[in-house]
Amino acid sequence: MPDVIKVGVVAYDPKVVTIWEGIKDYFTANRIAMDFVLFSNYDAQVDALLDGWIDIAWNTNLAYVKVHRRTDGRCGVLAMRDTDVGFTSKIIAGAETGIESIRDLKGKRFALGSRDSGQAAILPAYFLKQNGIDPAKDLTTIRFDLDVGKHGDTGTSEVEVLNAVTTGEAHAGAIGDQYWARALAENVVHSSKVRPIWTSPGYCHCNFTVRAKEDEQRFTRWTDVLLAMDYNKPADRKIMDMEGLKRWIRPQMDGYRALFEAVDDLQFFN
Repeated sequence: MPDVIKVGVVAYDPKVVTIWEGIKDYFTANRIAMDFVLFSNYDAQVDALLDGWIDIAWNTNLAYVKVHRRTDGRCGVLAMRDTDVGFTSKIIAGAETGIESIRDLKGKRFALGSRDSGQAAILPAYFLKQNGIDPAKDLTTIRFDLDVGKHGDTGTSEVEVLNAVTTGEAHAGAIGDQYWARALAENVVHSSKVRPIWTSPGYCHCNFTVRAKEDEQRFTRWTDVLLAMDYNKPADRKIMDMEGLKRWIRPQMDGYRALFEAVDDLQFFN
């Protein structure tokens, strides 16, 4: 194991620095020397991982799939958040559009988030095709390609999807369930104007990716210390609340199958 373990993280929000300063302090207190390296986008972070500039990458599901493809499946995964399991996407529709189900979407204006957002673009398009709606042929697609490179982490494009459906610019659209829950909690959803009509099957989101499967053993102690972070301890809870979890868990790899299928079906990396 290197003297200092370097973890790559994408700076999609100023709070990322605060979160990772706290995580660094946590590892230091547990006698593990680690540091974090900030990237402006996931493509740069993936390149840095594969070139050996960093040891571990805190990746979105799409960034993980890209590493998997570029390593011919030889990469490894250390851990993920409890909230990275069972992610879903929602299709929302204008309350007065008459759209009650996916079948009613044909011929309608449909809003998608950033083209590299798993939850608001790639997986919704794939799931629609699985349910008999081809976005390229059956819909007039409105795309909000905002913060491309950050894989939808900022949520900016999902805000625009909701706004488009609310104002009638789009008849319906796709957003992630976490943004929908936040919009409800913050009372920015007008239930008289917008409602969810469909929820996707569950899938997995972020994980800690390493270059090679054998690195899972190489970083066993780092992973064990991460998994030991305790939500019942105030110092740990502060970090975990900011990062959006109550428990770090072992990876649930079956949850990435749909995204692998989606990027192939949509020829995303071509």
